[in-house]
Amino acid sequence: MKFIKASSILSSIVLASMSSSFVFADTEATDSNWYMGGNIGQTRADIDEERISNSLIDKGFSGALVKDHDSADRGYKLYGGYQLNRHFALEGGYFDLGEFGFTSTTAPAGTFNGDIKLRGINLDLVGFLPVTEKLSAFARAGVNYAETKDKFFGSGAAHALTPTASDREANLKLGAGLQYAFTEKLAMRLEAERYRVSDAVGHKGDVDLVSVGLVYRFGNTAIPVTAAVYTPISVPAPAPVAIAPPPPRFEKYTLSATELFAFDSSAVNMPQVKLEEITTAIKGAGAPQQIVILGYTDRLGSEEYNQKLSEQRALAVKNYMVSRGVDANRLLTEGKGEADPIVTCDEKNKAKLIECLKPNRRVEIDQVKMVREIKSN
Repeated sequence: MKFIKASSILSSIVLASMSSSFVFADTEATDSNWYMGGNIGQTRADIDEERISNSLIDKGFSGALVKDHDSADRGYKLYGGYQLNRHFALEGGYFDLGEFGFTSTTAPAGTFNGDIKLRGINLDLVGFLPVTEKLSAFARAGVNYAETKDKFFGSGAAHALTPTASDREANLKLGAGLQYAFTEKLAMRLEAERYRVSDAVGHKGDVDLVSVGLVYRFGNTAIPVTAAVYTPISVPAPAPVAIAPPPPRFEKYTLSATELFAFDSSAVNMPQVKLEEITTAIKGAGAPQQIVILGYTDRLGSEEYNQKLSEQRALAVKNYMVSRGVDANRLLTEGKGEADPIVTCDEKNKAKLIECLKPNRRVEIDQVKMVREIKSN
């Protein structure tokens, strides 16, 4: 069957990618976990038409053999999803598996025809495994609630005992595929799925859908945060003019981890001119009572290790400030690990990759109140 061939190809690609390396890049995060998509492709049904024909035709006939049957059609699905975390998502949607028909011949001479339509809704748990920065393999398992509508009619000496039949039933649904991200918002999917369905006359069958489609992710991507840069303002005038200093402003400062720490370390390098300036501002009059210190790492290394390192770096900056006289209760620390990357790098050389990912290794200090002196000529 085409479903088995397509599944084998997809599985081979996934296994080959997994065997080459077990270090995968994480999917870039956005400020929204919602997405939507649509697929279109070919369906193929595995339904016992001869059994259906024999069970619904007038008694006293023999040789009800399926002469022609149309077991392939076009199918599509529309779906929405929510990314629970980097490896799992929940998807629900609507599917239309198309229409399938058959013609049986009978003795005495006659024909018996059947037509089956299948459509419904589904809910799946989808698991993702990143292969490269842009390519991910995924597998799904869930439940489909399909509506089956049958029509039967005979000609010649054959007559249908039941002209129509319908059924609504929940059954298993499985699938696997590949996803390639063109951008952080738009991706393409190639997948193969199997729907277990009722034939509406007492038995079950399988319908396979091999399809391709697009996925669109909602929300804006993360915007890099950099330190504000101020330039002293000179106001030309024929006579000296006294200019009042601007009111204090709350600022977010981003300090490079390369300047603060050695690579893969949480010990603060000395001296720290910029960090000393921020510490002085925090101790000044009118400064906020709560200061937030966030630590970040790049994606190199395991997620657990990077999370712990980011927490240690945020705490190291806090301890530096406390040693300079800042009340420890005013400083809140949090490790963000690999989250919210500023840059994405594809370099294969390890040294070049470490240098490229440098902006992601940082410490952010929020709610700092700074006053800049404005001079006049």
